[in-house]
Amino acid sequence: MPPAGAAFVAKLKVQLKLAIARLRMVQKRDEALAKTQRRAMAQLLDVGKEDSARIRVENIIRSDITTELHEILELYCELLLARAGLLEAPTCDPGLEEAVKSIIYAAPKTEIKELHQVRTLLAEKFGKEFALQAVENSDGKVSEKVVKKLSVTPPREELVVGYLEEIAKVYGVNWPKKKAHLGEPPDFMDEDESPSGGQAQKNLEVPLKAEDKEAEAQEELSKATPPVSFGPASPLHVNPPPPSTDNIHPKVTLNHQQLQSKQSPAGGGVVKKAPAKGSIADGIPDVDELAKRFAALKK
Repeated sequence: MPPAGAAFVAKLKVQLKLAIARLRMVQKRDEALAKTQRRAMAQLLDVGKEDSARIRVENIIRSDITTELHEILELYCELLLARAGLLEAPTCDPGLEEAVKSIIYAAPKTEIKELHQVRTLLAEKFGKEFALQAVENSDGKVSEKVVKKLSVTPPREELVVGYLEEIAKVYGVNWPKKKAHLGEPPDFMDEDESPSGGQAQKNLEVPLKAEDKEAEAQEELSKATPPVSFGPASPLHVNPPPPSTDNIHPKVTLNHQQLQSKQSPAGGGVVKKAPAKGSIADGIPDVDELAKRFAALKK
């Protein structure tokens, strides 16, 4: 005969409180034991005993699964303790059915004696048929998480490897073995930079004078090919390479008309003769005018 409503609730509350305290204590114990086991796994990986570590890590995985199960059962016990008044009814409240049946299903598979007492009280309260449905999970009311945590299937290979990698990472173990990074290759000195070669010669070079620098700059400027749209037309015309090929030697053609207008006797240029009045060359500006235009464009 099931106990009376008030007496049942009082007994159930006591057992629920004891079960919650025991579950918390077991969780702390398992967590401390898991730390020791993880450290041992790291030592095995460090000395290269990978096969032994793979076998022993399954105990750590099972311990963690059991700890998660205890956390779920603790939450269910707290739920029943907070809503113990609803358990006075002769039938189980639909909102508490999952918690009640999950405890009845999981309690025999745990070492928590206080949880066994809670299971006994709940089975007596709601009847043998109700308890049988919970044990067999015939109606699917037991939590899927509880059923999964209590399964006896071995852990997956990726889970085992993931545990080993995480343990190795936490304890600073090189696993899986990675090749040591040797760094970038050394930069060998060029012959020009060797102390006995060009570098010593560079250190002995005398600084250039301002006039020499200006002459050098003018020489570099004369070698450069100005853009087509900049200033007067250049005597050199460069055909750019086609976009579909890599033409490292573009074809160069000469603009003879502008070349004749260039006056540079010192540099070996062509000397411009004074054109006759009324000739075709009247429209061609002289060298001084070209120099003025070029200076104005540079400003």
